[in-house]
Amino acid sequence: MTATRNRQLYIGLILALLFLGFALDRLGYLTTVRTFVQTTLEPLEGAITRAAHNVAGRTQQSQSLQALQARNAELESLNNKLMVDNVRLREVERENELLRQLLNYTRSNPQLSYQTTTVIGRSIGVDPTNLLYFVYVDVGARDGVAENMPVITDRGLVGRVTAVGPNSAQVLMLIDPASAVNALIQNSRVSGLVRGNIDGTLTMERIPQNEKVNPGDIVLTSGLGGNFPDKLVIGQVTEVVKRDQDMFQTARIRPTVDFGKLETMLIVTSFKPVDLESEILKSQESENQ
Repeated sequence: MTATRNRQLYIGLILALLFLGFALDRLGYLTTVRTFVQTTLEPLEGAITRAAHNVAGRTQQSQSLQALQARNAELESLNNKLMVDNVRLREVERENELLRQLLNYTRSNPQLSYQTTTVIGRSIGVDPTNLLYFVYVDVGARDGVAENMPVITDRGLVGRVTAVGPNSAQVLMLIDPASAVNALIQNSRVSGLVRGNIDGTLTMERIPQNEKVNPGDIVLTSGLGGNFPDKLVIGQVTEVVKRDQDMFQTARIRPTVDFGKLETMLIVTSFKPVDLESEILKSQESENQ
């Protein structure tokens, strides 16, 4: 019974307060209180609103940053793929151009047969006497390659095969000090001997003193000695050294082949080098018998 009365009392009190508040509001007595409360709570309300906006802004920025990072990663991956594809395409174009140049060379020189080869490695080693310049290629005896066969590119003479395996071969470059080629000046037909130098250049020796040699002259293989075919380009004269006390004059030769960038070459398989000394000895032995 007491609890019921208390509940009725509370309800009656609340209704009385509501009625009193309504009456005071209608009479205008609560305007001052309302203004005071709004003035007092306005800074707090503004702070809460700004905090809510900051939280929403930061959430939006975080989402935008994640989206930008994902897009950047996607674009970076696409850029890397395009770069790889571009590099591959350029390599294919370069290889095609090299093969096209070699094809044009073979068409211009149909008297020779060739074996196309690609460089698989390069070795520059030191022995007790000189610096060795070798290129290793990916064709060998199974492809018809044999020792002493000439190796060329569309730009000129590279060297000769010095060792052969079943599927690979070693090529001694023209610029090696152990290399020697009988040569001639294209215009004047002056003959001499071209040797390699340690610094990667060439020197033409045994040029008669009375012969005229000028910078810019083109040097070709002469075919003398039987070691190389004739008319292969060797290089261009850059300097002539002529001294009265010497029996011969010499010339510095700049090779037309870039030996630091050898990639695709031709091995002249139809050319069979001739050992003249052995042939002469055999001839003499035959005559003596």
